[in-house]
Amino acid sequence: MVPHLVTALNGPLLELEKTIIDSTPAIERWFRLEWQDHTPPFYCSVDLRNAGFKLAPVDTNLFPGGFNNLSVEMLPLAVQATMAAIEKYCPDAKNLLLVPESHTRNTYYLQNIARLIKILRQTGLDVRIGSLSEDIKEPTPLILPDGTTLMMEPLKRINNGRRVGVDDFNPCTILLNNDLSSGTPEILRNVYEQSLFPPLHAGWTVRRKSNHFAAYDDVAKRFSKMLGIDPWLLNPFFSKCSHVNFSEHEGEECLAASVHSVLTKIRRKYKQYGIKEKPFVIVKADAGTYGMGIMTVTDASEVKDLNRKQRNKMSVGKEGLPVRDVIIQEGVHSFERVDEAVAEPVVYMIDRYVVGGFYRVNEKRDINENLNAPGAHFVPLAFAQQHTIPDRSAEPGTAAPNRFYMYGVVARLALLAASIELERTDPDMQG
Repeated sequence: MVPHLVTALNGPLLELEKTIIDSTPAIERWFRLEWQDHTPPFYCSVDLRNAGFKLAPVDTNLFPGGFNNLSVEMLPLAVQATMAAIEKYCPDAKNLLLVPESHTRNTYYLQNIARLIKILRQTGLDVRIGSLSEDIKEPTPLILPDGTTLMMEPLKRINNGRRVGVDDFNPCTILLNNDLSSGTPEILRNVYEQSLFPPLHAGWTVRRKSNHFAAYDDVAKRFSKMLGIDPWLLNPFFSKCSHVNFSEHEGEECLAASVHSVLTKIRRKYKQYGIKEKPFVIVKADAGTYGMGIMTVTDASEVKDLNRKQRNKMSVGKEGLPVRDVIIQEGVHSFERVDEAVAEPVVYMIDRYVVGGFYRVNEKRDINENLNAPGAHFVPLAFAQQHTIPDRSAEPGTAAPNRFYMYGVVARLALLAASIELERTDPDMQG
């Protein structure tokens, strides 16, 4: 099923789509050369926003949790990409241990784990699930709505503490689908004899969105120079503030100044391109996921006039952890629609390959709001093979394959930025 694309691309983005489609050979060569210098994360998902005049990533997840939302037709592509990733890191891999999030009552998340296991097993791997949850003290079967059973087993140190595994299972590869928001578990530290993906410093204990978008800024500028385009068309302005405490009104001056600065830059660009929309920024926690600690701001005064409820909402993120660092990111309107509801594309990649995606749709949210919130549902994107090959003869803005190809290009720019971000923040490479 292909959602009806009602977004009317206008001036700048129409021109951008035409440039990207006409430059496909140069773009693919550029990516090929980049991947000779950088190693892509094992997997990744990217939230995009299409404003009609601008297409940009607004979030990049290194522990993607929505594989169950990909269309079944995309599974062969995901299996092929996984084979490429496994061969790169552990070519003779036989056993793989998957470490999930600890919320075992979220059936949607568990369906993601079931889909991920299906993909991994198709590559010839024996897969078991090692849980960090304190509730899992022995092998525990969890039955999903479709009748699938997931066997959760307690994670433990094996081989005299040198390796991580579960009873009677010694994996050469450990795949994390847990973003480590609540800290890096001691049991996963000092794992030297096994391949661990993503690396521990990809977890939210260490990772910061501002580091990612600094890397993306560099990537977007190089890519745009190669194509001869304005990098702003693909790149959201951003700033950051540290030592913020919403409850105690600390850091408000930095926050207000940053909001004003980013809004001023956006207004200049809107004037340059004749854009009539109202500029806004998104203020969100610099670390963390699940759409928590996020607000839309259209004027610097708003961050000083927050009521108690808003302050409480912004004060904590996932796992109830306090928010102290925030990123102030240019807001990108979402003019995509699925059945009249606001939607944004989410693109999934394994290794360096696009393997599918979906629209996150939210009838309760507006074009300038975060859609990763209560009321969201998902519609698979048809990234099937025919949609990854652009149609150069089509009029700009009219062909779904061209739109999807453009999504894939921008998502891969974010993927490349993630690989550079991980290189820059690797503790083994510091000093």
